[in-house]
Amino acid sequence: MHCAIYKGDRKVDTYLFIEREGDFSRVPDSLLQLLGNLELVMTLDLHPGRSLARADPDQVREHLRGQGFYLQMPPDKDRIEYPGI
Repeated sequence: MHCAIYKGDRKVDTYLFIEREGDFSRVPDSLLQLLGNLELVMTLDLHPGRSLARADPDQVREHLRGQGFYLQMPPDKDRIEYPGI
């Protein structure tokens, strides 16, 4: 599974994973507003056996298939709250 990873200019260490670069159609408008202006950080393939630094790749793939996005939050002390995540 291919994905694109974005960071916003309003929330430090918060990353938005989406299925296709530039396709935010399945991301709630309220979340996009919360993150601010988005900048593409990287694209990658989430193949089985792939590891990620701060997220479980199986969970990321599940969220991408189910809701169309995955939100990687900062460590608990800096965590933002977003309903439904």
